[in-house]
Amino acid sequence: MTDRHKFALVTGAGSGIGRSAALALLRDGFKVALVGRRAEALEETQGQAGDLAKYTLALPCDVTDPAAVRALFGATLEAFGRLDVLFNNAGAGAPPVPFEDLTPAQWQAVVAVNLTGSFLCAQEAIKIMKAQDPRGGRIVNNGSISAHAPRPNSAPYTATKHAITGLTKSISLDCRKYDIACGQIDIGNAATEMTDRMTQGVPQADGRIAVEPRMDVEEVGRAIVFMAGLPLDSNVQTMTIMATKMPFVGRG
Repeated sequence: MTDRHKFALVTGAGSGIGRSAALALLRDGFKVALVGRRAEALEETQGQAGDLAKYTLALPCDVTDPAAVRALFGATLEAFGRLDVLFNNAGAGAPPVPFEDLTPAQWQAVVAVNLTGSFLCAQEAIKIMKAQDPRGGRIVNNGSISAHAPRPNSAPYTATKHAITGLTKSISLDCRKYDIACGQIDIGNAATEMTDRMTQGVPQADGRIAVEPRMDVEEVGRAIVFMAGLPLDSNVQTMTIMATKMPFVGRG
């Protein structure tokens, strides 16, 4: 995999925001390790990359499994020789049921992917970034508008996205001595399969059902490219990118 000298790993690259980010990084000159649970979804992302697919690796992985994550980053390092950017994007949610009806298994499943998976991937990325020459790199964690305010019946997802903010700040503080920058992107209503339901109406805080505006998911990819392209002495600590008219800012 020659001719390119920037290297990224994107989790959740088989669909939605992860796919958009991976394709945008490819267009910007990165080689990209595509990570996700399903090999066929990663192959679809490679298909959408066209001629740039030759600069990708498709690496199926369960990010909740420490041994699998270690093997993932080992394979990436072997292929690329270094790692410049990790986009910690893989995520999951629980069924939108009343708080008191959530099962421990539903809670733990969301925590395992959204929080523990991000921790495990960041840890392995840091080990590579602090040891490589030139030293350093960048980690971008996918938060959410839910890192600021919840939707109804979203406790596991919202709690883990608030936790991602703490994880981001801790990595940013603890790893800057290794020339590793860490920031967070909080995304609201990007147009993906996950948000298709918003075009039919979703519950609001006051109990109404309302259609919500969405934005082109490619704008998220562009934002990730901007964050990834900064020199390591600069950092976007937190970026919020959202559909302009979504019901987030204000009261009502």
